[in-house]
Amino acid sequence: MRFYPIKMKAIIHSANSGNNQFFPHITEKAKEEDSWLLPEFPPYEMEKKLLNDPPPLNHDDSLLAPFLQTTPKPIIRLHDTNWYFPPPNEQFTPNPNMETYLKNRRLLIDELPFSHGEIHQHVAHGWAAYEPGITPRGRGHHCNRCGNTDPSLFANFQCFRCKDDCVYCRSCLMMGKVTGCSPLVTWKGVSGKIFSETKKHVMAWDGTLSLFQQKASDKLCTCISNFLQGKNERDHFLIWACCGSGKTEMLFHGIKLALNSGVKVLIATPRTDVVLELEPRFKQAFPDTVIHAFYGGAKERFAQGELVISTTHQLLRFHRAFDLVIIDEVDAFPYTADKKLRYAVSQARRERALTVFVTATPDDTMKREAEKGLMECAKVARRYHRHPLPEPALHWIGQWKKGLGRRRLPSKVVAFVKKHLQGNKQIFLFVPSVRVMEEVEASLKKVVDVTVGAVHSADEERREKVMAFRKGEIRVLVTTTILERGVTVKGVQVGVLGAEDRIFTESALVQIAGRAGRSPDEPTGEVIYFHHGKTNEMVKALKHIKRMNALGEEELLKEKRGGGK
Repeated sequence: MRFYPIKMKAIIHSANSGNNQFFPHITEKAKEEDSWLLPEFPPYEMEKKLLNDPPPLNHDDSLLAPFLQTTPKPIIRLHDTNWYFPPPNEQFTPNPNMETYLKNRRLLIDELPFSHGEIHQHVAHGWAAYEPGITPRGRGHHCNRCGNTDPSLFANFQCFRCKDDCVYCRSCLMMGKVTGCSPLVTWKGVSGKIFSETKKHVMAWDGTLSLFQQKASDKLCTCISNFLQGKNERDHFLIWACCGSGKTEMLFHGIKLALNSGVKVLIATPRTDVVLELEPRFKQAFPDTVIHAFYGGAKERFAQGELVISTTHQLLRFHRAFDLVIIDEVDAFPYTADKKLRYAVSQARRERALTVFVTATPDDTMKREAEKGLMECAKVARRYHRHPLPEPALHWIGQWKKGLGRRRLPSKVVAFVKKHLQGNKQIFLFVPSVRVMEEVEASLKKVVDVTVGAVHSADEERREKVMAFRKGEIRVLVTTTILERGVTVKGVQVGVLGAEDRIFTESALVQIAGRAGRSPDEPTGEVIYFHHGKTNEMVKALKHIKRMNALGEEELLKEKRGGGK
C-alpha cells in the first residue's frame, strides 16, 4: 500500500480539505511541518463507488495539487517524517465491528473485513491510525509486529502493491506477511467500554485447595491486590509449583479478584494443547465471564474477551491490551527459544501491568531472582494429593540406535512396556526425534498385541490421538517432547528412550517425569530414563525432583506441628 505524504501546511490552508472525509477532521493542534498520510485507494473501490464523498485527489486545489501529482510512496519510505493523527471526533459514529477488531490490537489491512475507504475514514476522524509494519534500523530493518531485527529473517520480493522491490519479515510470516509497504492499523478511539467495569464475575468452582495451594493462592491474591492499589514493588510474580500440584486451581481466586476490579486478564502459554485444555476449565469456573481462546486454527480470531487464553504466537496481534498477564509453562519450547514470542508478551502488556510466571521448572535466572528477593515467589513443592513426585530411575541400555536400525528395541525397554501392560497400565514412551518415533512405533507393534500410537508436533491427528490415549483406546503412546507437559492420564507409566539426547534438558526431563502419579487414586508411578550415557541434565533433573520432595516433606511436618499456616 502506498501513501501520498501531504504536508499539513497545505491542508491547513486549503479551502477544500475541510469538507472531505479523507483529510483530518480537525487541524488545530497540527504542526505545519507534519505530514498527513493519504492512501492510494485500490481502483476497485473507486470503480464501485465505495468512497461516497468527493474524491480526495482534488487536482484543482492549488495547494494540494503539487502533492497529489507526485508518485505515492510505500510507508517504509516515510518513516523519517512526523505523521499527524487527529484526536477522536465525538460527532462521528465509528463502526462498532471495527472497534471489536482493532481495540488493543495492531492488524494488517488484509486481516480487516472493511474497505480501505472506511478504514481511512476512521483515521481521518481520529478513531484509528496507521503504523509502519517495518522500519529501517541502521543498515537493517525492524519488524514492528514481532520485533525481528535479524537480517537473515528479512527478504525482498517484487510487490504488486507498491510496484517496487519490497522487504518483508520472515520471522512472523505465519501470521500474515508484514512488508515495507503494509501499514499496521490500530484503534485510537475513546469509546464506551466494550465490557462493564462494574460487572460481577462469579466463580463457580467450589473445590478445596490443599495447604500448599492455599498458601500460593493467598500470596498471589496479595500481590494482585497490591498491584491494583499501586502498592507493589515488583511487576513480576513467580509461582514455582511442582508438576501435578494443581497450578490452574491456584490461579482462580487471583483471577476472580482481578476481573472484579475491571482489569483485562490474559493467560498465555506456548502450546496449543494447553490452550485447548485450559479453555473448558476456565469457562466452567467462570460461567458469566466472556472468555475467548486464541490459537492457530481458532474460528474467532478477533473477538474481545474479559479473560483471554492464548498461545504466545497469537499475542503478536495484541498491543497494550492486558493488565494481568499470566504465562503458564514459561519455560516451555518455543517460548524459551524464540525472541519474538517474548517480544509479543511485552507488547501485549499494558505499560503498567503485572506478569505472573507459572512453571514447575523455572530457569536459572528466575531461580536466582526469586532467591534474592528480586521477584516475588510462591513455591509449591507437593502435589495437591500430598504424595511425593515419582523419582526417576536411570537404566543404561548401550548403543540402542544400532539395534533400532534393525527394528530391535533394547530388552530393558521391551520388559518395561510388557510389565506395565500386564498390570493393565498405559505407557508414555518419549523419544528424541520423529525418525526414532517412527522406528520405535514399528518395532513395538511387533512385540506387543495392544494398540500402539505415535504423535509429534506436525501430526495432523495429534489431538485425536491424545484423546484416544486418554480414553484408553491407545495403550502405548510413543511421542516426542511435544507431550512433555499439559497432558494428564490416570495411572500412566513413563519411559524416556535416549535420555542422553541434548533435547532432554533438565526442564524437559522433570516435566516428563511429572506425567506419572498425578491422580489421587494412583499417586505413584514408574519413571525410567533409558540412556547410553548419563548426562548432567539427567542428574540435575533427579536432584530437582528430590529437592522438591524434601521441601514438600518439610512443609508437611510443619503442618503436623501446627506451623503450616
